[in-house]
Amino acid sequence: MNAVEIEEAISQLAEQPFEAAEFPYAFLLAFGNKDTTIKRLRAGNSNKSDLGGVLQTSNIHIKTCAEGEATVTLRALRESPATARAKAKFILATDGVEFQAEDLTSGEAIICPYADFPNHFGFFLSLAGITTVRAIRENAFDIKATGRLNRLYIELLKDNPEWGAAARRHEMNQFMARLIFCFFAEDTGIFAQETVFTRTIDTMSARDSSNTHEVIGELFRAMNTRAEDRAAAGILRWADPFPYVNGELFSGTTEAPRFSRIARSYLLTIGGLDWTRVNPDIFGSMIQAVADEEERGALGMHYTSVPNILKVLNPLFLDDLRAALEEAGDNSRKLLNLRGRMARIRVFDPACGSGNFLVIAYKELRAIEAEISRRRGEADRRSEITLTNFRGIELRDFPATIARLALIIAEYQCDVLHRGQREATRDFLPLDSKNWITCGNALRLDWLSICPPTGTGVKLRGEDLFATPLDQAEIDFENEGGEIFICANPPYQGSVNQTPSQKDDMARIFSPVLKTYKDLDYVAAFVLKVAQFNRMTGSKSALVTTNSVTQGEQVAMLWPLVFSQRNVIHFAHTSFLWSNLASNKAAVTCVIVGLSPMEESECHLFDNGVVRSVRNIGPYLVAGDSVIVKKRSAPLSGLSMMQSGNKPTDGGNLILSSNERSAIASTSPASMRFMKRYVGSREIINGGNRWCIWIEDDELNDAKSIPEFRERLERVRRLRETSNGKQANDNAASPHRFVFAPHSRGLSIMVPNVSSEQRQFLPCNIADYATVVSNLASVIYDAPLWNMALIASRLHLVWIGTVCGKMKTDFRYSNTLGWNTFPVPPLIEKQKSDLTACAEAILLAREAHFPATIADLYDPENMPDNLRAAHDHNDEVLERIYIGRRFRNDTERLEHLFSLYTKMTTKPKAVAGGV
Repeated sequence: MNAVEIEEAISQLAEQPFEAAEFPYAFLLAFGNKDTTIKRLRAGNSNKSDLGGVLQTSNIHIKTCAEGEATVTLRALRESPATARAKAKFILATDGVEFQAEDLTSGEAIICPYADFPNHFGFFLSLAGITTVRAIRENAFDIKATGRLNRLYIELLKDNPEWGAAARRHEMNQFMARLIFCFFAEDTGIFAQETVFTRTIDTMSARDSSNTHEVIGELFRAMNTRAEDRAAAGILRWADPFPYVNGELFSGTTEAPRFSRIARSYLLTIGGLDWTRVNPDIFGSMIQAVADEEERGALGMHYTSVPNILKVLNPLFLDDLRAALEEAGDNSRKLLNLRGRMARIRVFDPACGSGNFLVIAYKELRAIEAEISRRRGEADRRSEITLTNFRGIELRDFPATIARLALIIAEYQCDVLHRGQREATRDFLPLDSKNWITCGNALRLDWLSICPPTGTGVKLRGEDLFATPLDQAEIDFENEGGEIFICANPPYQGSVNQTPSQKDDMARIFSPVLKTYKDLDYVAAFVLKVAQFNRMTGSKSALVTTNSVTQGEQVAMLWPLVFSQRNVIHFAHTSFLWSNLASNKAAVTCVIVGLSPMEESECHLFDNGVVRSVRNIGPYLVAGDSVIVKKRSAPLSGLSMMQSGNKPTDGGNLILSSNERSAIASTSPASMRFMKRYVGSREIINGGNRWCIWIEDDELNDAKSIPEFRERLERVRRLRETSNGKQANDNAASPHRFVFAPHSRGLSIMVPNVSSEQRQFLPCNIADYATVVSNLASVIYDAPLWNMALIASRLHLVWIGTVCGKMKTDFRYSNTLGWNTFPVPPLIEKQKSDLTACAEAILLAREAHFPATIADLYDPENMPDNLRAAHDHNDEVLERIYIGRRFRNDTERLEHLFSLYTKMTTKPKAVAGGV
């Protein structure tokens, strides 16, 4: 269940007569528990309560009680030994009049009338597997409103299917935006009479809903007609109390879809909500799912937390403004200059969705401006920060519409907060008709026409989202000027998941400047376009991106282009989870990259909550030079050669399961010498038995005497002959051999190509001639064992995680990009001997736990103490070779590795007059 469905179920429960015996089970059902789970609780099989209540292990202990005993009952639940034994997260007591609950982890509590407990449903969302953010828990209204609007939307489309078609979808979205505005306006004083919109529809429309659409259409027509023009327009008398709103919100057609009785009931219910409690930070982002059928399953999940947004906005420009405010103190002239500067700031989001970034930026700027006005004794002064300074591009129509509406709501709420209700209401209507939220594809639009850097006096034409798509409004740029700050959280799609349209976008951006762009994530196109815009306009920007564009091969493709636009990274947040209402859906690992077209005196690097001032930030988001690591065909540091494992290209005929191996051996015992253990990434980590047929050239005649082998080799030959691959064709005449076969008789060190990021060390192991390593792993043949000490180190793990990047969230190992580039200082024989001893200690520690697998041994929660100690000693020995002591953290490790890499790859400058 999603948050909206839970809220609806809880609200329905509160509306029903209270039944003490049934309440605990109904409550758990509302939070998504299955009928079978409830059945076991009823039967007592899983109910652990010692107080005659309902106790669900690891979740909640609930007990209903006699009237007036809720407090005493809650105390008994808290002190219950069963509550502790079952590790309950919550306790809940109610008598049907009063409702009390407590979060036993945080100590937070709820005490409210029983009828009001649905307003606190967010408190319990973890019962449904939803780990929520505080802002959602405190704004249950936004989820409630989203759910009711969604039900209305679906009901209207059921009776008006033509409104859901592409030709009228804009009108439907426009209609919903108008309703939202009216609900907000009637509860907040924008309309002169409270609930006037809802009451008028209730009074003037028939109970059978036959004329509901006509009543709403007339109200919309009134709000689009000036008072002096209403008589001529024939506005009906009962609609006359409604103010002229304009602002293009009610322009164009005022037609409304037809309502069924159910839809009319939904409408009146929505109007009965308390819309003073709407939070545009949250509401706009959630409501966008209402109009998107693919997103409705995630209703209530579309919320990016304000703290995450401020990670972008604070270092981009808000911190600087607050510092300027602090420096100004009570100096009237400095305060005036700062207010003037802020009035000219433009915030531009080219992937704005429903406007989260723009709304938060607007509210934060208004708060600073209000403090300036307070210090100057002008607290009720009208704001000079206009909504037209907040500009966005959004691909989809409805979120773009909602973004403008969210800004309008935010403006009114800020006026009420900073100037007072009377001043806010007096100045709010009519709305400004200018609209700077553009509906379109940001990668195909000219950003200079949307957010030009200076006043050119040029008049351009921009689409008005509240009008029909063909109705264009002229925009005058004569008064442009001031700083531009770009902030965005663009789409992330990797190269494999891009739609044909997105692939075309990538070609438009990259094909003029880069041939090998197709492996880049979609977000990379926004990074480059932002860098180009920065260079042309002097703007600064900050983007939320997947960390993949700052790791692995994408760095070498993207960042030379960014740097060619004379951009520098002036601040960055290293990898962290960016979640939208962090539900049971995994969050995305992201970074924030701030780009500036000018050299900065200092850059700011945010790493795990710690900020440092550094001279420069490189494309891997590491302090130091902007070095880019490129693939190498041979190791940089004189290490042993690592290569890919053995590639069969055999159609499965050279690979055997244990059963197949046993079957062949039972009929041909001589076959055993031609079958070797076969391991790839999975087997290195998890164990398991796979085998392969391995025949040396001088053994071929003996092997072909075995019928099963002879038949398999013939199938391999035919497959390779008919293959479209040159490598397969070239090896068709030798079907007994893998097409790539570096396998050696000496000791080999093998490393999985993909492994979990949860492990604290990269998995690796050794093998002999009896084990063949597949091409799903990398191998060092005839390797000195001290090489394994390097691979198994924390130093190597952080290098691989940064330079090679990730496959989803897993480490992706590359011999050419990871091993061959790994910087190691020159080693003397004593140091190699010490590292060899460390590798042997790690292998012996593993051996003590045979037959445990790598997966078992390196589980971060259950890693054996002796193995952990062996790795710790290995790190101690290796890191002392680098700097004479242990590194303090991974940040220091990376910075030193990049510094060493730069020294080892930079050619020394020629000395004048030298030999």
